[in-house]
Amino acid sequence: MAKQKFFPRVIRIQGLALMILLFIAPVADQIWAGDEEDGFTALREEMVSRQIEARGVTDPAVLKAMKKVPRHLFVPIKNRKHAYGDYPLPIGQGQTISQPYIVAFMTAALNPEPQSRVLEIGTGSGYQAAILAELGCEVYSIEIIGSLAERAGETLRRLGYGNVHIKIGDGHKGWPEEAPFDAIIVTCAPEKIPPALMRQLKEGGHLIIPVGKTGGVQQMVLARKKGDHLVSRSVLPVRFVPMVEGSP
Repeated sequence: MAKQKFFPRVIRIQGLALMILLFIAPVADQIWAGDEEDGFTALREEMVSRQIEARGVTDPAVLKAMKKVPRHLFVPIKNRKHAYGDYPLPIGQGQTISQPYIVAFMTAALNPEPQSRVLEIGTGSGYQAAILAELGCEVYSIEIIGSLAERAGETLRRLGYGNVHIKIGDGHKGWPEEAPFDAIIVTCAPEKIPPALMRQLKEGGHLIIPVGKTGGVQQMVLARKKGDHLVSRSVLPVRFVPMVEGSP
């Protein structure tokens, strides 16, 4: 429910009546704001129950994080009423925030532990980073579009996620200064796995990444590093925005 303000119908209000009016107006705003947040909380509960848990994602920590992180704060205001729908949403610059189920699926498949150092390629809105941060991970996130990186960083700081570090750069190169990583998650699709990401993954670490050509069906690939190569398998057909290469 949108916030409303209390406006008097009678202009000439004197003495005690005016004092009462001045008291009621901010209190009413607080009550309506509370109702709005309660509504979003209910929508998150429904999202997790119907879109995520019902489709087989049952990791308790992931479900708890998805119920807690306010997804509506990671989308443009005009789209907030759709924030908990079963679909991706545009966030500007030709990019999207992924469908809630996909975020949960990728997070559960990666199976990060608290204190894990996770590299994310494609910060986007910052929502996936927030889910990982809620799980107790130390997140290093790269975004090639500067305006998105700045907006995501502001949202994450406002919500108190001090364990997310954002860098503007080309995700194909990874973040060698902070490597190696326990896990890597990629939220945009290259045509093949960038070699730098494999090099920056710890032995035994997991990588989840959509791979394929733009405009067609891609494959979500889950891989584990073994020696100097990746043991991988396709786990889900998907459609993601392309992974942009070059200078930011």
